[in-house]
Amino acid sequence: MKTIQNILQSIQPISVVGDTSLKITGLCMNSREVKEGNVFIAIKGTHVNGHAFIEKAIEKKACAIVCEIIPEVQQQHITYIHVKNSAQVAGVLAAAFFDEPSSKLKLVGITGTNGKTTCATLLFQLFTQLGYTCGLISTVQNQIADTILPSTHTTPDAISLHQLLAQMYAAGCTHVFMEVSSHAIHQHRIAGAQFVGGCFTNISHDHLDYHETFDEYIRVKKLFFDALPKQAFALCNSDDRRGLIMLQNTSALKKTYAVKTLADYKGKILENTLNGLMMNVDGQDVIFRMIGEFNAYNILCVYGAAMLLDEDKQEVLQALSMLKGAEGRFDYFNSPVENIMGIIDYAHTPDALLNVLATINKLRKGNETLFTVLGCGGDRDKTKRPIMGLVACEHSDRVVFTSDNPRSEEATEIIKEMEAGVQVNQRKKYVSIADRKEAIKTACSIAEEGDIILVAGKGHEKYQEVKGVKYPFDDKQILMDMFNLLEK
Repeated sequence: MKTIQNILQSIQPISVVGDTSLKITGLCMNSREVKEGNVFIAIKGTHVNGHAFIEKAIEKKACAIVCEIIPEVQQQHITYIHVKNSAQVAGVLAAAFFDEPSSKLKLVGITGTNGKTTCATLLFQLFTQLGYTCGLISTVQNQIADTILPSTHTTPDAISLHQLLAQMYAAGCTHVFMEVSSHAIHQHRIAGAQFVGGCFTNISHDHLDYHETFDEYIRVKKLFFDALPKQAFALCNSDDRRGLIMLQNTSALKKTYAVKTLADYKGKILENTLNGLMMNVDGQDVIFRMIGEFNAYNILCVYGAAMLLDEDKQEVLQALSMLKGAEGRFDYFNSPVENIMGIIDYAHTPDALLNVLATINKLRKGNETLFTVLGCGGDRDKTKRPIMGLVACEHSDRVVFTSDNPRSEEATEIIKEMEAGVQVNQRKKYVSIADRKEAIKTACSIAEEGDIILVAGKGHEKYQEVKGVKYPFDDKQILMDMFNLLEK
């Protein structure tokens, strides 16, 4: 069992008051979850200040407190560790407590607005196919080899992350692929993690409810690459006009991938159909099961990362050609009778929605009607709502605006903000139905043979969050029910 002194060696506290030889049972950032012998880390969060719960943590028999302000009244049996930034040291302390698990793994982080989940999932699937025992940390799920664990955040909190990495190492994992969100970077949730590589997919309008400005959003994403060590690699999409910004100050090995410009890992789309992509990758023609230009970038990102991890080119391309990507990412199927195509996609940003709709429109024969069922999440970036409405109506034949996860907001008010972005000459294209199930049902009832229905925004999610309650809700299952693909 570790002592306070054992984990303090990894940080430089401002001061320490109390006994550092005490044995500790764990680390905790939530006072409600404190157990006897825990070190409670008081963090100033976005909504809650953990310093207000120091006494509660002590009542629950925490043995030490990590804080930015030491309480005026101190208890003699408690050790107080004064630090400049509690959130920043939490991950470092967690890494020390769990014996630095990331240093024993090949940990690769993927960041960007769109494509993180697909790239992380494809890397996990690819390296599993290549014979490695792998870990996955993603929006859809966390996975240790064949064991699937539920995922509540794109990137776990700092303590949970290192605990999960320790579990992965104990299970024999050699490689771990994880999504790295901008929130996680800003909130120091990846502190203490040692990456062998980082991948950048793209950056576009998102999370301005949190970061406030686009420049700040870019700056935070860039911090991930700035922190990479020189022995790591930094792989960026050089077709994204902000991609090379990510490489400016990194000490890591700089590499690029692209479809349209020169790059270290170059791809060219030869054929793009509903049956998949034919691409030339670094001089070799390969047929992939995934669809769309955006997936061409995802494939190149994964291919480049695999090359930088010293894998064999032929084995990588052969394995990649068989993979299908992540659940809820351009997840498509056809109704058996009417031959209506249903597509489920997580697209919840203007850029992601545009990419999906552009892909569908390129693949259309021309006489089908494209229906888009779309909502925007509550308590999130409001500025993208009218843009989402505009994109949907500009690139679809018919649109049904509906709810997504309204959370604490009223779905009807969110829909009004989406409607506000629609051009006057396109207002006849859409209807608004707040009930998401009814919205999907309406699109299905109007669609005719050969038409296409895109249900966007929620993708893999199996719930709908309304007023603090998560109700069971699965876009794909509902659409398949409507298509009579599931047993009644």
